[in-house]
Amino acid sequence: MATVIYPSPIFGPVHSRRLGVSLGINLLPEDGKWCTFDCVYCECGFNKDFRPKKPLPTREEVYMALEERLKNMSANGPVPDVLTFAGNGEPTLHPHFAEIIEDTRALRDRYFPKAKISVLSNATQIFRPEVFEALRKVDNNILKLDTVDEGYIRRVDRPTGRYEISRVVERLKDFRGKVIIQTMFMKGMSEGADVDNTSDRFVEPWLRAVKEISPSQVMIYTIDRETPDHELKKATREELDRIAGRIRQEGLEVSVSY
Repeated sequence: MATVIYPSPIFGPVHSRRLGVSLGINLLPEDGKWCTFDCVYCECGFNKDFRPKKPLPTREEVYMALEERLKNMSANGPVPDVLTFAGNGEPTLHPHFAEIIEDTRALRDRYFPKAKISVLSNATQIFRPEVFEALRKVDNNILKLDTVDEGYIRRVDRPTGRYEISRVVERLKDFRGKVIIQTMFMKGMSEGADVDNTSDRFVEPWLRAVKEISPSQVMIYTIDRETPDHELKKATREELDRIAGRIRQEGLEVSVSY
C-alpha cells in the first residue's frame, strides 16, 4: 500500500502542481494520519492503517521550526511562492489552528512578504467560529467539495463524523467569495462501486452548488500519486477540460491539474 506520511511540523519545500514552490506546514503528528475524512484516494493511506501515537506539534514548536526554516530559505533559497498548511490529515483539527495562522502571517511578513499562505482543508471544521475566522485571513482558503451527492461522499470521501453536504454548502456561502473550491475528479471502482464523478449526473448539481458559493476560484484535479485503493483511475485530460469549460461558462475562474 503506497502512502506518504509527512514530517512535522515543517516539510519541503516541494513543487505543487497548483501553488508553485510550497513550504509545507503539517500540524498533525509525524507518525500517522489524523483526519475527519477517510478518502479512498488519499496519498496518506487509510486512517485505520496509520493511527498516530505521537502528539500534535505545539504552537511553540510550529513557530520555532517555521522561523528556522524561513531564515534558512532567506539566506540560501529557494524563495517560496506559498506557505501551505497540509500534511497528514486535516490541519484545522489542531486546537491552536487560529493562533498558528496568526503566527504564520507574522513570520511570512517578516521573511517573505510576497509569499501567500494557503490552507488545504476538507471543510469539516468550518462551523467552528475560530476556524472560520482564521480561514478568512489566509490568502488561499482552499476547501474541498468533491460532490453534492450524499451517496458518493459516503463512498469516496467517507466522513468519520457528522457531514451534511447541504449544510456545508450553506456555510461555504458565508465566506462571501473568499474561498477556493477544490474538487477531485476520477474514475474507476472502489469496493465494487463505480466512483466516476465526471459525468453530468455529478457535474451539473455540483456546479450549481459551486455557482451559489461564488468562490474566487475553482481548482479541479485528478489522481497524481498512487492511491490506497488500487482500482481508482485518473480522469482524462478531455474530461477535465470539458468540466473546466462548463465552469468558465458560469463566469468562474478555474485552474486544472491533470
